[in-house]
Parts: sequence; C-alpha cells; structure tokens
Amino acid sequence: MKLSIIIPVYNEEQTIKVILEKVLDNQYSNKEIIIVDDCSTDKSIEKLEKFKGRSEIKIIKHEINKGKGACLKTASKVITGDICLIQDADLEYDPIEHVRLIKPILDGKADVVYGSRFKGYGESRSLLFWHRIGNFVLTHLCNFFTNLNLSDMETCYKAIKSSFFKRIDIKENRFGVEPEMTIKLAKMKCKFYEIGINYYGRDYSEGKKITWQDGVKAIYCIIKYSFFSKIKN
Repeated sequence: MKLSIIIPVYNEEQTIKVILEKVLDNQYSNKEIIIVDDCSTDKSIEKLEKFKGRSEIKIIKHEINKGKGACLKTASKVITGDICLIQDADLEYDPIEHVRLIKPILDGKADVVYGSRFKGYGESRSLLFWHRIGNFVLTHLCNFFTNLNLSDMETCYKAIKSSFFKRIDIKENRFGVEPEMTIKLAKMKCKFYEIGINYYGRDYSEGKKITWQDGVKAIYCIIKYSFFSKIKN
C-alpha cells in the first residue's frame, strides 16, 4: 500500500528540515509527502525549497494563512496513497513511529489508527497541565457522542485509509478539525485503533500554537458535527 504523509507547515523554520529528513528516512519506502505551507512568514519556504527536487515530495503554498484544517483539506485533493498519515512539522511527534502507526491498517485490523500520548509507550515530555485537562475533557466529550473509547482524540498522529479520509469533506480551518474528523469517521463506522507513541511536547516559547480559544471551539465542533453533519458518499 502507498502511504501519503501530510505535513501542514506554519512558521517552522527551526524544525522543518529535520522533520523532513526524518520522514524521508523512515522505514516505509512506498510513500509520497504532501507539504502544505500555510503562508509562513518566516524562512520555512526557503528551507522547503531545498527539497523540491525530490520526486516523492509535493509542496503546496497557501496565499493566506488559513489553519491546520485548511491544510488537510488542500492535501486531501491531491493525495494518491491508500493510507494517509498526518505529521506535524514541529518535532513533537517522531516519524520513526510511522510504521507502527499504519501496521493495524496494513494487517487489515483497522481503518483508522490514532497515536495516543497517554497509552504508556516509550518516552514522553511532560505536558502542560491545563492542556492535559483540556484534552481529557474534549476526548471524553467526543467519546460520549461517538461511543468510542479513545484516550487522545486531539493527537496529531492519525493514520486513515484514504478512501475514508477523502469522504470527510473537511469544513473546519483550524484545530476544530480534530473532533470534526473523529466524529465523521465514527459516523462512517470505521474501525478505530490506538497505539501508544513517544511525545516531545513544546511550550509556547518553543512555538506551540494551540490556545484556550481553540478548546472552546472544539466543544462547539463536537456538538455541531455530532448532531448536524452529513457524511459524503
């Protein structure tokens, strides 16, 4: 199966070169890498230019800053793989996990695999306390409406069969995309798996972008997509 790795980028000049080198060096050879730069204002694009000659890399640039959800929507229109995997550009998640993450799909056990920061595997930098509480609340609220039993709905690491990913019809431009995707995939009756992952979280001084306003919007999205979303055929 071909793997499509989607990397949304916004002002990640310090990490984008390292993360791309790690993605290129991972153990899964049959892959494409879709990078969507969300109108970065630093030198991220300059760093990406050095990789333009690689046949497995496609770089797309937004002319205005839209958010992570918009990057995923853009990528969904061009992926050609059988499985898509979302990889943040900030080094919080290590691409060495890619093969483990997609294995349940390759084995025919799952349609969707989430990499959980709370399943007790490997190394983990301590999370910001209120982020952990916020994640707990949002994950359990999402579980309540979907009847899933996830431990980490907000994780970046999501591997999804492309046939399902393309049906999501993403509406949310920012971080509300995480509950939107989860709820819509649950409505498609996808088989969910979780695996424990290593996690190297950042704080705001290191470039973390999610805020409490995104948490409030996520609650709104959980209610909205639980009751009012329709699944694209």
